[in-house]
Amino acid sequence: MTPFKAPLDDILFSLNHVAMAGSVTGFDPTLTAEIAHHFAAFAEGEIAPLDAPGDAQGCRLENGRVHMPEGFAAVYRAYADQGWPGLTVPEEYGGQGMDALLLAVTSEVFSGANHSLQMITGLVPGAAGVLNRFGTEAQKAKYLPELASGAALATMALTEPGAGSDLSRIRCRAHDEGGWHISGEKSFISGGDQDLSAEILHLVLARTSDAGVKGLSLFLCPSTRSDGSRNGVQVSRIEEKMGLHASPTCHVVFDGAEAELIGGEGQGLAAMFTMMNHARCDVALQGVAHAARAWDIARRYGDERTQGRRADGGAAVLSDHADVARMIDGMDAMALGGRGIAHLCFVAMTRGDTSDLVAFLTPVAKVHCTEAGVRAAELGMQVLGGYGYLTEYRVEQTYRDARITQIYEGANGIHERALVTRLLGGAPGAAFEAFLTQEGVDGTLWQMSRATVLDAFDPSPLAHDFMCLTREILLQVVWGRVLAGAEYHGDPERIRRVAGWARQESDVHMKAAAALLALRAGK
Repeated sequence: MTPFKAPLDDILFSLNHVAMAGSVTGFDPTLTAEIAHHFAAFAEGEIAPLDAPGDAQGCRLENGRVHMPEGFAAVYRAYADQGWPGLTVPEEYGGQGMDALLLAVTSEVFSGANHSLQMITGLVPGAAGVLNRFGTEAQKAKYLPELASGAALATMALTEPGAGSDLSRIRCRAHDEGGWHISGEKSFISGGDQDLSAEILHLVLARTSDAGVKGLSLFLCPSTRSDGSRNGVQVSRIEEKMGLHASPTCHVVFDGAEAELIGGEGQGLAAMFTMMNHARCDVALQGVAHAARAWDIARRYGDERTQGRRADGGAAVLSDHADVARMIDGMDAMALGGRGIAHLCFVAMTRGDTSDLVAFLTPVAKVHCTEAGVRAAELGMQVLGGYGYLTEYRVEQTYRDARITQIYEGANGIHERALVTRLLGGAPGAAFEAFLTQEGVDGTLWQMSRATVLDAFDPSPLAHDFMCLTREILLQVVWGRVLAGAEYHGDPERIRRVAGWARQESDVHMKAAAALLALRAGK
């Protein structure tokens, strides 16, 4: 087994010298690095060792309650005792009031160490953000301290058996009977129940009228009533999954459950998207974490496994062979490039002055980074050969766990379609074009392709190729910044080697995507 090692040098380099976190008012690189090293030590020493046994043991449902794998409750208590749940919760509610950039660092490290446990804890910052923005003062005072202390964890209950990405089909109902009560079913609810926290705060999208998506409202539904009894929330089953075995994905039944309205009636989507946008950027970092983990396993194995001879006749290790070296560097590029794109999004989000650019970058980051995670894991298995197919080195678990990231928080194809149908022709598309100009990137090819897409009666068939083109031109920005700042990395030779050829490869892929788009458009 290859022990988990947090890629902090790469993370901090990307944040500071690729995403230019220094442009954010109040950002402190020294404090960020110090806190990051504390969390990395905790993740490496206590969280990561539970990943493999948790995957093997999985979760179980007994008498309607979910039981997590052995050791998870103890490590969660340590996580809460150290104050990590409240990292971004405002100080007046018991949190530490840190920004999303520090959270991006700890979240990636957490996902690389143990994606399943990160899934259970990872919705807290988004839930806290929703409450802080849309909750009443009484709701903030009651629930934010619970989230900050770790006494409560959160879920995001949107999907139903008959309503996935089409939220207009939601049938879960909320009735005002001297207080709101929710009835209906929700599926694919991560952490729908668990025995880590004393309380679970379910953020539920439910129907208060039949006016399509305008009839949807957001509710907070605690797992216990005010009198201490269990609320009308029951897990009917835990889904059997390809990966994330230690994260309970639940089918949840709400049976007249007591709930509180968050925001106004009919404003559920506006409130929920606050949580969803954070979740999508977090998923992008999950993809990056898997790519980095797969690369670390593959490079260590490749440098140690004796195999064949070098051209000079000396004994060779795997990484001496050109095809293996190509795959290992390719995985490295996937992690470095994806992280740069995700960090660009987080910095723009935290800075708060370019919301249109954030709207454009978010789906690009989600698609690119999650595909990078899966592809890197696949290559890692190939580098290790037969051992990659076994459980011993854990890269096969990396592949299984990474695969869901392309599906949840909106399947990647949906984000591709949103880019060309909703974002491209409005202010977000214009913001991205302005960003390219500001970066000094030749955006001619992207602009021509954009015109082709906007001219199409139905741009949906062009969505995939246009997303590919956009990803590659964004990588041109990332690789340019990586090369410009390579001297600030602890291993500048590696950074220059990988970024140099990756930028050239990206240019080839960008032109190919533009050609395919033109072909599909009949141009």
